[in-house]
Amino acid sequence: RGTSSNQRPKRPLTAYFRFVMDNRPAFREKNPEASNTELIKKLAGAWKELPASQKQVYEEARKTDWKRYGEQLAAYKAQLTPAQAAALKEERRKQLARRRSIRAKRELNLLGKPKRARSGFNIFLSENFQESEGNSAVAKLKKLFDTWQKMSASQKQPYLQLAQDDKVRYENEMKSWEAKMIELGREDLVRSKRQSLKKKPAETAKQTETAKAKASSSGKKAKLKKSEE
Repeated sequence: RGTSSNQRPKRPLTAYFRFVMDNRPAFREKNPEASNTELIKKLAGAWKELPASQKQVYEEARKTDWKRYGEQLAAYKAQLTPAQAAALKEERRKQLARRRSIRAKRELNLLGKPKRARSGFNIFLSENFQESEGNSAVAKLKKLFDTWQKMSASQKQPYLQLAQDDKVRYENEMKSWEAKMIELGREDLVRSKRQSLKKKPAETAKQTETAKAKASSSGKKAKLKKSEE
């Protein structure tokens, strides 16, 4: 209570990002029409061509800040209670998990992974959302959900058929995409491969339990035989 990860000392910037922060305003002034992406590319190129002696200045500043960061982090951790430390560790774990998830989604988008098939309700929702009554997105969603629930099977049928067609589209596109991923050496993104990887730990545990059960059974039989003798 009273402590959050926002109070944790911030990690120092890398030498490259120090250079970007120092030079971005000047680059923006020289290239007012450039997009942010174009500006970053120009800065990256300038950093690449920067003499080693000038890069060293930024590196030394990073080292100085890193030493200060270590001292601040140690002081921050020392004042935490065990409960606070555990809570912040869990918060940190969730943050890292979210970042990994965002990076994974971004990577899949770059690799052109097909969009998932839509359900009948999602298709109905997209077609009627703009015209739906309601002062907010939540109100519109609730109104459309209630309408969908009251619709008859025959009224829902066109949307369900579109959903079925979209499912076929998704499966066909996924097969082509997964074949391409295998060619690129990214078998880890293929559904069958991911499922087998998930099953392996469970299968290993099951095999271990089976082996233990057999060993226990063999041990009992041996004891029984010895007692009979």
